[in-house]
Amino acid sequence: MARIFEYFVVCGIGPEIRTVDGNKGYHGTGCFYLPSLLDQYPPSDHTLYPPPPPQLPTCVLPAGVELYSSGFDSNDPSTFPRSYPIVLTEGDGSKIYVSCISFRDPVCEDIAEAYHIQANSYAEKCICLVSRLPSFRVLRSALEELFALCFSPNGSSKPLWDVIAHMVSSVPLPTPGKERVLFAIDSCLLSVESPPVDGLPHVDISFQPLVQCLDVDNLMRLFTAVLLERRILLRANKYSLLTLASEAICHLIYPFRWQHVYIPLLFFSGVDYIDAPTPYMMGLYSGVDTSTLSMDGVVVVDLEYNRITTSEEIPPIPEPELSFLRGEITKLLYPNVIGIDEMNTGIWSVPEHYPKSGAKQWGEDHDLQLRLIFLKFFATLLSGYRNFLENGATNVFNTQAFLKKRSRATNQPSEPMIAQFLDSHGFLDYLERGLGSDENSNNLLDKLQDAMGRGQNPMSILPSSSVEPEILTVSDSDIGLSGSGGKYTYDRFPSNIRTEEQEEKRKQILAAVSNAFEYSGRHTPSKDPLADALSPLERAAERERMVLDIKVKLQGLWLRLLKLGATDDPLSSFEYGTILALIESDAEGIGGSGFVECISEHIHSGWHCQLTDEQFIAVKELLKTAINRATSRNDWLTIRDALEVSSDMYKKDNNNVPDYVQRHLISLSIWEELRFWEGYFDHLMEQSSNKSANYASLVTAQLVVLASHMAGLGLPDNDAWYMLETIAERNNIGSKQFIKIRGFLSHIQQLRNGYWGISSMKAQSVLSLALPSPHSKDVNDEDQQPAEATGVGRNWVQSMFTRNTTSRSSSFNRVRRWTSDGGNSANENGTPRKQDLTTGGQKKLQTNVRILRGHNGAITALHCVTKREVWDLVGDREDAGFFISGSTDCSVKIWDPSLRGSELRATLKGHTRTVRAINSDRGKVVSGSDDKSVLVWDKQTTQLLEELKGHDGPLTFVGQLCTHALR
Repeated sequence: MARIFEYFVVCGIGPEIRTVDGNKGYHGTGCFYLPSLLDQYPPSDHTLYPPPPPQLPTCVLPAGVELYSSGFDSNDPSTFPRSYPIVLTEGDGSKIYVSCISFRDPVCEDIAEAYHIQANSYAEKCICLVSRLPSFRVLRSALEELFALCFSPNGSSKPLWDVIAHMVSSVPLPTPGKERVLFAIDSCLLSVESPPVDGLPHVDISFQPLVQCLDVDNLMRLFTAVLLERRILLRANKYSLLTLASEAICHLIYPFRWQHVYIPLLFFSGVDYIDAPTPYMMGLYSGVDTSTLSMDGVVVVDLEYNRITTSEEIPPIPEPELSFLRGEITKLLYPNVIGIDEMNTGIWSVPEHYPKSGAKQWGEDHDLQLRLIFLKFFATLLSGYRNFLENGATNVFNTQAFLKKRSRATNQPSEPMIAQFLDSHGFLDYLERGLGSDENSNNLLDKLQDAMGRGQNPMSILPSSSVEPEILTVSDSDIGLSGSGGKYTYDRFPSNIRTEEQEEKRKQILAAVSNAFEYSGRHTPSKDPLADALSPLERAAERERMVLDIKVKLQGLWLRLLKLGATDDPLSSFEYGTILALIESDAEGIGGSGFVECISEHIHSGWHCQLTDEQFIAVKELLKTAINRATSRNDWLTIRDALEVSSDMYKKDNNNVPDYVQRHLISLSIWEELRFWEGYFDHLMEQSSNKSANYASLVTAQLVVLASHMAGLGLPDNDAWYMLETIAERNNIGSKQFIKIRGFLSHIQQLRNGYWGISSMKAQSVLSLALPSPHSKDVNDEDQQPAEATGVGRNWVQSMFTRNTTSRSSSFNRVRRWTSDGGNSANENGTPRKQDLTTGGQKKLQTNVRILRGHNGAITALHCVTKREVWDLVGDREDAGFFISGSTDCSVKIWDPSLRGSELRATLKGHTRTVRAINSDRGKVVSGSDDKSVLVWDKQTTQLLEELKGHDGPLTFVGQLCTHALR
């Protein structure tokens, strides 16, 4: 049975403290810190619902967590708890409704001790109820009762988390229009119900805040901007006002829906998303500075001062609908016809200065009337729209004919506001939802148009409420069993009982922090006068002892990290956390250099360098951190040593091919700096043991070493060659050596690209050619720190900006032509153009690589085949014009290049080698083998016909059975 409440969640300061800027550790009371998810019910191992959104902590505490020296003070309003709702939108457009209460709560003793936080400190904490039902009032009431019960001097009859568990797991979702559910929290009785599905959508908010903040004209301007899908930014000094106003305006555009990014309360660190070019509706606290943003074209709605500003004109609502809408809203707000726009007093003092004679206080009836006014507006504006739907292969609305009909009816030229609205995603989505679906029978807009045409009361379209709902009572059988009177009182919000695994992980994290403080305290300059009295020689000896101590500890931690069992998670282990803390907290770089030195010594002692998948991720993250810290100190030696050990450590991928740690370091910026590679080259020259060798040969040999590392990192060919060429020119080597280096670099780049595909650094143009790695998990977290809340929040926003809208536009001929990511390397019919296979055409070879959706490996050839050729491979089919591609999972993939878009149609089974290319001219399949020879297979019998020996490079293209090899 579905439940009203999906989760009860507590967010605040966790054992891993990080500022909103990403700096780890505690930095005083003047900083804001990233919130963490501290507790939840149901627990994380349940299977009832999907887990809470990862961005939830960042969104419920949008400013971050601040620490204070004092808690609640009845004489200081700034210390009072705050109650507010928020709405989260997932990537598919579904909404999650959250009620929040934030308050000051004492910092946990173990966290304060580990981070050396002042005793009796307080931090912002937020308790939340999460639901898929937009019942804001019951969510708020239930949460406030739990909060009051926690801090009540009378206490509760049950432990607080038992009360929470009963409420979350026992209160069912009421049947719309038929049931009312009654439940109790201790001695407080609450109820919830849902309106019938054939009426207006369920709204459990008041529209009064919106109409109090904006006068009639500004309300209509905001309404128009939403209809035309502009970029809209709401500003207010109250979190709750931002959410309530955003939800209200979204309900006023019913039966249309906002189709774009929707964040009623934007977390403060996401302010740069306001400059996004796509439509959005966001709410931002008025205290956040936006002066550095361009704000070009953004409709800024200041709810505090009844002001709307934008650099782009918002076309007005046409007549006669404009006069109708303004008049009806004014009548509803002020029956004595005093316009709110004529009042110059404050927005909150309007009701007192202008009492509504004979009018009731704003209530649910006013909300319903306001919604019906806007629905009648749409009924009038779109009068007769159903006559302009063209029913054919696709349902298309004839916009031009509708506009011409309206112009004749109103005797006015076509209005830009209506034309833009009819072209909006919201209008197209409405047509798609209504035509040929069950929603068409419940279309209130059509019902209202028909009722108005017959002269009936608009209220007649709404379902009758004469039938009383059935009452369902949820009782708690445990109440009263523990004796009379309250027995459970709290001076802070209690933590839920942790599992042994959770408790052990928490202890490991805090122990790592304590160890980091201990080590940093040892080599931080002492304020002790006795320590200052040490001679330089004694200080040096003390430092050497400290360095040796750290290295010994690192060696032990490193060896224990490699010995973790198959069921252990290295990223959550004590060893990983302590090594990471030593690297990050060490200002002199002893932790980072010592860690790299431990790995190097282990390799030299005979270690085979193979890692498990879990160890691989942990080592990769530790090396990234060490290199980043070394970069900030210009510690070139540590960077060089880390690069070298990364080229030795590897794991085996699904195809049993070594995947080296080095390939996963490409996101670091240090590899773009020429001075690093120059310093590395100078070091190699100094360390070269073959001093008597020819100078040009010696330089070439060391440049080959650099080229190997560059290719291992995945550095783009043009960037790598520029740096190699610069260093080579500086050392005056001859043209033959230049050719040799160029050839070697091209060869190893081709070897690497043949398996992994083309890599990209910082979002360069080559990104469009980059192929996905088989290690999708590793690639996805390549540039992220584990459990970094800011990254989670930003990724969530990015997923909303890239939400897939294919389904809603398919019925209206908004079909995107299938195009190759290879750009100009393919003709319009999809066949590859003839390519330059000379030595000078190396870069052109790379542009032959393309991406097909659903293809999980590097595509090295693309060939358009006929129906007969497909029959030879997979049997008789009616389709023709397929693409065939080879993949790293040793199978032949056949793709459909029709307008449906690169759909996988068949796979040739029984192929045991990695396919490099296919030639259909002689009825043969040509493939590359692991030993670089060319294999020719019979397409019908799949027998090996011949093997071309002496092929010294990967097969990169087959047209007329031509190959390109570096000799």
